Amino acid sequence: MAGPAAQPGDLVPTDPVPADSAPADSAPAARRAVPAWTDWLGTAVRLGLAVVWGWAGLAKIADPAEAAQAVRAYEILPEGLVKPVGYALPFLELALALLLVIGLGVRLLAGVSALLLLTFIAGIASAWARGISIDCGCFGGGGHVDASQTEYLQEILRDTGFLLLAGWLLWRPRTKFSVDGWLAS
Repeated sequence: MAGPAAQPGDLVPTDPVPADSAPADSAPAARRAVPAWTDWLGTAVRLGLAVVWGWAGLAKIADPAEAAQAVRAYEILPEGLVKPVGYALPFLELALALLLVIGLGVRLLAGVSALLLLTFIAGIASAWARGISIDCGCFGGGGHVDASQTEYLQEILRDTGFLLLAGWLLWRPRTKFSVDGWLAS
């Protein structure tokens, strides 16, 4: 006895799958359909992270001595590394911002961003745990402050949010309006 006729959109059985082939659900992630909105979300995340790095870098680049003082306040690095790190950090942040805006090497940039953010989170947590009263200097300023002026939890939560943005781009680096996308096409 024949069943009802197939309707448009119905799944129609095809040739049987050979026993030695893998099931369809084990196909590589790159071959699976990805919703179009993920590219748009990735673009917003990429540009949002670029704004964060740009803001942080611009806030520090005008006064490299102040940036070095912010690094010194953490009391982690030896004095010989304080100035090189303090002076170089704004340039690294601006480079990340620029490359994220144009979308060149998004996954690599997301990885560098994640490592940098984890370093910042660890530094803030270390200062907090050791009872050092500092302003993180993340967006300029920095250095020792009164204990009542510390905002360690907020700074860690903020940087964790930025870390989630970097994590998204590590997972889904494909975005709209990017050099990576242009090179891939």
